[in-house]
Order: sequence, then C-alpha cells, then structure tokens
Amino acid sequence: MSFPVSTGDTALEIEQSASNRTAELLNAAKKHILFTANRPDIVMASGEGMMLYDTEGQAYLDFIGGWAVNSLGHSPAALRDALAKQAATLVHASPGFYNEPQAEFAELLCSVSGMDKAFFTSTGAEANESAVKLARKHGALHLDGAYEIITLKNGFHGRTLAMMSATGKAHWEPLFAPKVNGFMHVPINDLDACFAAVTNNTCAIMVELVQGEGGVHELSEAYLYGLRKICDMYGILLIFDEVQTGLGRTGKLFAFQHYGIQPDILTLGKGIGAGFPLSAMLTKEKYDLFQPGDQGGTYTGQPLGMAAGLAVLRELLGRDLTASADVQGRYLKSKLEELAEELPVANIRGKGLLLAFDVPEGLAPKLSAACMAEGLLVNAPNATTIRLMPALIVEQGHIDEMAAIFGRVFRNILKHVG
Repeated sequence: MSFPVSTGDTALEIEQSASNRTAELLNAAKKHILFTANRPDIVMASGEGMMLYDTEGQAYLDFIGGWAVNSLGHSPAALRDALAKQAATLVHASPGFYNEPQAEFAELLCSVSGMDKAFFTSTGAEANESAVKLARKHGALHLDGAYEIITLKNGFHGRTLAMMSATGKAHWEPLFAPKVNGFMHVPINDLDACFAAVTNNTCAIMVELVQGEGGVHELSEAYLYGLRKICDMYGILLIFDEVQTGLGRTGKLFAFQHYGIQPDILTLGKGIGAGFPLSAMLTKEKYDLFQPGDQGGTYTGQPLGMAAGLAVLRELLGRDLTASADVQGRYLKSKLEELAEELPVANIRGKGLLLAFDVPEGLAPKLSAACMAEGLLVNAPNATTIRLMPALIVEQGHIDEMAAIFGRVFRNILKHVG
C-alpha cells in the first residue's frame, strides 16, 4: 500500500497519492479491525513533540496526549534511544528471571513514590486487577476471608470484566453479565456513604484521586483523610488508582502528594511509558503477600518495557517536568478563564495538566469534532465536558494557540446554534 513519489511529481499528484493511500488504509481498517469505537476517517502517521500528523500531512496540535499517555510528547528522543539500545541487547528473557532494567526501574520508582515493592504489567486495567488480587489476598489472610472492595460511582478502572465491575459507570451495569461480584459503589466525597458501605466482608477501598474518564472530578482533602482513617480503623487497604494522574500529570509526581496521604497500594499506567504499553502496581513491604502462582504474566517486567519506563522516569525527573506541569497547568487555567469571560465555559477544574470544563448540553462532541477539523485535538468524555491532557512538555505558545483555535471554533458553533 505504498505510493513512491518521484522528485518530478507535482503538488497535485503528491496530494492525490496521499489521498489514495489514506483511502486504502481506511478501507483495510474498516474491513479488518474489530469495531470498538467511533473513529474519524483519518489515519495518524507520525508525531513529534506536541504535534500529530496524518497520512495526508494534516497537522494537529495534540491536547489529548494519547489519553494522558504521551507524557514526553510524541516520539521523544529519550524513549526512542532507550528502546533502540535495549532492543539490541535483550528484548525478553521470560518472567521467570530478573533483568537489569527491571531492578533499576523498580528501585527508582519505589524510591520516588515512598513504596517498597513493584509489580509491572502492560495496561492500567492489569495493574488494577493486580491491586484487587492483592487486596483480596490480604482479606483472605488477615480479615477472615473479606473480599469486597468499595469504589466510587462515576469512577473508571479499566475494561476487563473485573474492572468494568469495579467501575461505577451506570451504563455499564447491564453489560457482559454476570458481573464479577464483590464491588460496592458509593458517591464521590460522601464519607458517610463510604463508612456505611464498610462491612466484615470489606478488604479495601479503591479510588481515583481525580476521576479522569468521569469528567475530571477531584476527591476533597477531608474525604481522603476520612478514607485513610476508615482503612486504618478496620485494617482494610487503601488503593489509589493513579493510572491517569501519576508521573507528573497533576503538577506533583503523584497526585497523592497534594494531600500528604500515602496509599497501601498504588497503581500507575499511561504516562509511565510515555506511549510504550506499561503499568505498575506498587505496595508496602508488609503487603508482599503473593505466593508463586498467585500472580504473573508473560510480559511482566520484560526488559524492553523496563528500559522504557526507566528512561521516561529519569527524563521526567531530570527535566523537572512535574514542576513544569504545575506552571503550565496554571497558565492553561488562566486562558480558560479568559475564554469564560465571553463564552459559555463553566466549572473549570482539575490539577496540573489534567483539566476539564463544562459547556452547554450537547455541544462538547460538536466542539471536539470542529476543533479537530481546525487542527486541534481535545476530548469530550461526555455531552457537556471538554477534557484537556496535553503532554508535560507543553509550553505557553502551545496553550495560546489552543485557546485561539478553541475560541474561534466555539464562536462559530454558537452562531449556528443561536
């Protein structure tokens, strides 16, 4: 499906060649890729820094960041170099052996997080499954077989069967029955409701500190302190799902550092690999409870992923991108507040570079699509919310350009809808 272009081709011929290639790729994708999402009729071909490019050369300023994944931007040199070096040395040895980057990465990650032990997987859902299994192991050993886990309504923990059961999305309730039982859902920031849900069967409470997929809603400090007290009182585990918020996204290396409260189990994903599929579950020494056969996986701790994660974390620390996320996040909020002075933008919220705001009912998907047509990528997680998750390398110039495009698009839409 390649179309070689000679130096004598005209601009029109090159454009037609690109269009033909895109058409063939789209035809192949629609014919052979299982439908799981509504995708636009474009094919992404390359990326650099804050920019994405499709097969027809259209450039997109990316404020989705691969769903908060591309923490270092697109195709960062640190990740490319680490992958190339490790691929030339050792790609996979089996999970039955330690490897060099695994030991180095685990040591550094535990050091900066205040945790003691690490288990590495490939996706956030796997990391959360590992956390649930460890909590239930704790319940089996120390809480007379307790297995229930309290989670929050409107939360999100992944798309495996167990994690869809853990996730508090109402429209998921009837899907893929029978559900994995043992999950209780309570409202966010309602400590009384959480306290009332605790029973002799409860082994853990699992929460996102900022509900990303749910529309960027934060846990209050008082609520989080209350959860910690409940867990300490009953000997149950407090699990922080920082798959989306971890590794600098909120202006701290970990979102729990905003509160000064540590979890018993911490899960990480997305930005930990800056685009390479990688996740981790971290815990304290006293919860190192698994026995051989309890947990594992073919690609757990494989050298290529470990080299990627180690390089990403070193880059984040070396360039102090966490502090930059805080500074740029504040600037982005100020630009959104300026837009709110003339446009129906409300309830600007979030931390660092995980921000969202509300628009009139039904306009969010229209705004997202119209922005993409103008070369700007933003996310509409629901009909009233726009979410922004740019790479941690974002600069003020990018934010100014985003605000200009978004404002122009919004004004144009308002003209058409009155």
